[in-house]
Amino acid sequence: MKVLFLMLFGLACATAADEKDIARLPDGPGKEQVGKICVSCHDSGNFRKARFTSEEWTDSVDDMVQRGASGTTAELEAVVAYLTKNFGKDAGVRINTAPFAELRVVLGFTVAEVRAFLEYRDKNGGPKTFDELLKVPGIDAAKAEAKKERIIF
Repeated sequence: MKVLFLMLFGLACATAADEKDIARLPDGPGKEQVGKICVSCHDSGNFRKARFTSEEWTDSVDDMVQRGASGTTAELEAVVAYLTKNFGKDAGVRINTAPFAELRVVLGFTVAEVRAFLEYRDKNGGPKTFDELLKVPGIDAAKAEAKKERIIF
């Protein structure tokens, strides 16, 4: 009985975590399909850190389908379009919703910088301007300045 309770509790926590992860994704067409098809298997950090072309996203989604992901042709096309728009080659990083992996890989922050930023964001809310970001303790201002064009508030 205790094992069953722990399994159900774990499932409930995983579902809540998935919903929170999905809520942090940018709004727009395809978000619902990404939540249903992609986040049901892995967290968004897996794809938020990738910056692929439309063709590369198509290949990635095809690979996921080969591994067991399922959706209609229209749903899979919506996923590719959403990922290309929001996580394509030139897509910015929504700093106030980005997970650890995206901050680390796309912006090139160190582990310590990402942890400092996430701690700040959890306690104070996300910065609203670039100048406010530069005041976050533990962030290398020069590194942030170099990635300024990629950062979205």
